[in-house]
Amino acid sequence: MSLRSRRVDDPLWKSILEQTFSHFLRFIFPNADAIFDLSKPFDYLDKEFEQLFPPESNGKGVRYVDKLVKVFLKDGSEQFVLCHVEIQSNKGRGDLAERMFRYFYRIWDRYKVPITAIAVLADGNKSYRPGVFTQEFMGTSLRYDFNSYKILHQDESLLRANENPFSVIVLTALMAILNKKVTDEGLKEIKHNLYDEMMKRDMDKGTRQGLYDFLTYYVSFDNEEVLGIFEQEIKTKIGRSNTMGTQEYLLDKAEKKGIQKGKIEGKIEGKIEMLKELGFTIAEIGQKLGLSNGEVEKYFKGA
Repeated sequence: MSLRSRRVDDPLWKSILEQTFSHFLRFIFPNADAIFDLSKPFDYLDKEFEQLFPPESNGKGVRYVDKLVKVFLKDGSEQFVLCHVEIQSNKGRGDLAERMFRYFYRIWDRYKVPITAIAVLADGNKSYRPGVFTQEFMGTSLRYDFNSYKILHQDESLLRANENPFSVIVLTALMAILNKKVTDEGLKEIKHNLYDEMMKRDMDKGTRQGLYDFLTYYVSFDNEEVLGIFEQEIKTKIGRSNTMGTQEYLLDKAEKKGIQKGKIEGKIEGKIEMLKELGFTIAEIGQKLGLSNGEVEKYFKGA
């Protein structure tokens, strides 16, 4: 089975952007430290964004993640950064530029705050690179330009030479695009290589954990057991037995899966099922969820 049919965990973009946003700004804008006051915390306006743009069906071949973030500048003023990550485009629709403009005017109408917008294109269409929206009629014209960063167009060697931790995120997405037909064993080697790239860079523990989760779970193995093998190999490599593993995002995903069962018992079953799919052992699942090995085994047998 080729990587083309593998699952790509799109929502991980939303969590990794929060975990690495200062690195993201520095990655996109070389003069970020001179413009932004990165000592002040960011305000992630997810709820406000959803009020402006209620979730809509993405059943037309386009998958994307949006983040609206309030940032502070060196002069003390506030601005918004809109980050749009396009995971899979439908070549020929051409509506990304219009959507970016719609984001702009609604955010401006609501907040009257300057906005910089960045579209990160993580799709596999080489010729797909929208960056401007234009409209003209009877002497009235409009042009809206926005930042567009195409992952497929990036130079792998330059990403490897870039010390910014966010370069590992881009490299992970690039490897997913370029290695669609890789085997599970080949994918495992790629993940090991990405882990080694991550360890070369200086970052705090939380950022490192976020990068590890992204490179580990962004593209899934066909055989679930290979994930467990990979994680065990990483544990052996770093010489510790309990450093890596799923974090809040993955446990939240398991929680939601359990809630869908409609009962408290189902919440636990959902978490166990998700952690089992991710390759965790009975002992590791019990440790994470505060259950005995016998209680976890009971759910395993009932599955």
